[in-house]
Amino acid sequence: MMTEYDVMIVGGGPAGSTLAWYLRDSGLKVAILDKASFPRDKTCAGWVTPEVMQELQIDLSDYQQHNTLQSVNGFRISHMGGKEVDTPMSDKPVSYGIRRSEFDNYLLQRCGAELILNTKFSKMEKQPDGWLVNDNYKAKLVVGAGGHFCPVARAMGARPGSAERTVVAQEIEYAMTAEQMAECSVSEEVPELFFCKDLEGYGWVVRKGNYLNIGLGREDTNKLTEHVAEFSQMLKKQRKIPSDTPDKFPGHAYLLYPHAIRELIQDGVMLIGDAAGLAYPQSGEGIRPAVESAMMAAKVIRDIKGQYSQQNLQPYYRQLTERFGQRQPTPDLMERLPQSIKELFAHYLLGQRWFAQHVVMDRWFLHKQQAPLVFE
Repeated sequence: MMTEYDVMIVGGGPAGSTLAWYLRDSGLKVAILDKASFPRDKTCAGWVTPEVMQELQIDLSDYQQHNTLQSVNGFRISHMGGKEVDTPMSDKPVSYGIRRSEFDNYLLQRCGAELILNTKFSKMEKQPDGWLVNDNYKAKLVVGAGGHFCPVARAMGARPGSAERTVVAQEIEYAMTAEQMAECSVSEEVPELFFCKDLEGYGWVVRKGNYLNIGLGREDTNKLTEHVAEFSQMLKKQRKIPSDTPDKFPGHAYLLYPHAIRELIQDGVMLIGDAAGLAYPQSGEGIRPAVESAMMAAKVIRDIKGQYSQQNLQPYYRQLTERFGQRQPTPDLMERLPQSIKELFAHYLLGQRWFAQHVVMDRWFLHKQQAPLVFE
């Protein structure tokens, strides 16, 4: 039997569930389709700012009743192997450590959409009044929210791993034993960031109670596994992480906003979150851009009242550009500097407390220059 929807969202992560949440009282029939069941494993450094929690309208006291919510009051930063700099400790959280398996499930279960889980997206076929998805579902609008390898993005012409300039990361998150916790010197309130010597990426160690997340991501994906292994050994040698931390780190990929070239809207279809390639260029964070893109999409979907032509969806693209800036597929001035000059500047600047606080943390990672997006 065919089931009909106004909006079908493919992907149940933060982008998809946020879009459904902001459409919950719109009168539209909304479904989320995802190949996984929830909660599901999702390895991620996993910190979100208070601005994200505000945009998501999350009651922190309610959230932390059954989920990990680790207050982060400062960061430790270094150019890998160089001087470590502590940013000033704040008297209130500048970020929160979360576990993505919990966070994503919390958002999904409250979103108000019909959930079609354990169901893989296989195809979408154009119909006179929308799309036929998997031969079983009709939708006037299909929204791709399935991350970097989103099948809806592929259906729109994206070719992940070909012409796209991709960041690839490997990371692990695991529950420490009491012995491992005693051996780990990283503070729960102070995650540590390690910028690669060649500035092609950075590594991190984030502690969330008894959970430890370790990872490294790079734009230059050549020999990534070797870079990750060297990073892990350095951390073990410095006794920052337990000596028996597993050596095999799972991988994932994402696109940085300035260099993403995907088409985001077509007649009756649009992309949000990592499927649209929205991660911040310096930090690689994708949660806040995912949430904000979903809020923008929800506003446009409400306004156009069922008329989902590419032209009517165009305000979504304009709002993204206003919020995140123009795409920039070619290297900028800093990227064109000789490697030796970039490394020299970075080694000096990353050792300065003012730069670490006001540029690296406030602008690149916490985005304090941008007020939370308000849904109107």
